[in-house]
Amino acid sequence: MILAIDMGNSNIVVGGLDDNKTYFEERITTDDRKTSLEYAILLKNILEIHKVKKNDIEGSIMASVVPPLNAPISSAVKKITGKKPFLVGSGMKTGLNIKMDNPKTVGGDRIVAAVAANAKYKGPIIIADMGTATTLDVVDHDGNYIGGVILPGVKVALNSLVSNTAQLPRISFDVPKRAIGKNADLLPGMFRIGKNTIECMRNGIMLGNAAMLDGLIDRMTAELGEPATLIATGGMARFITPLCTHKITYDPDLLLRGLMILYRQNTETKDA
Repeated sequence: MILAIDMGNSNIVVGGLDDNKTYFEERITTDDRKTSLEYAILLKNILEIHKVKKNDIEGSIMASVVPPLNAPISSAVKKITGKKPFLVGSGMKTGLNIKMDNPKTVGGDRIVAAVAANAKYKGPIIIADMGTATTLDVVDHDGNYIGGVILPGVKVALNSLVSNTAQLPRISFDVPKRAIGKNADLLPGMFRIGKNTIECMRNGIMLGNAAMLDGLIDRMTAELGEPATLIATGGMARFITPLCTHKITYDPDLLLRGLMILYRQNTETKDA
């Protein structure tokens, strides 16, 4: 079993998987104030809950968009497993040709998602990762990573709206009911103008982000000059993508699977 850790701005996803199966997946809150010992205790608790022993873990790998946490979590993993984890970054073998102005600046999470999508799906591929930020990344039909889009995530947009207005309340991420109407078959793409503040906000946040995805996908596929396989992952994707007019496959384990692939590629290189 491989211990795979995806360190995001809001949550850290910890998963145990091998080439055939994901055994567990848990989330802990990202907090750069915690020490390596505190993170080691959290990791130990997760492994104990899932009855995973130290000897069950072959190795580990991490992807991070929070550099201050790289050292403490790497240390925590070594405390628990006895082995230093790989960290996705410059110099790691990815199998991707990254066609960017400066490939070293591309976030590790974006590379991991592209690696996993490229291994499973037919190109060209557009990958939407909807977390603290929403990113759309493009892999062309030759398997090259050619770039993408970064914008504020769904929760970030909502929090900004509520925090910077005097009268707008915090709302849940329920599907807009009036947008569905009495006939649920009208989805995806159905829209009804909101009739109260909550509906107006929910339509804006939920359907607005869905429309944003649809619009960006249209522009990306126009630039590609051919239809693309559409994949979504991340905590907010399951709420937003069903409201899109495009058919988007929700793949919640995409990043963990990408970490597994990268671990195999780089351990095989090391062993060779």
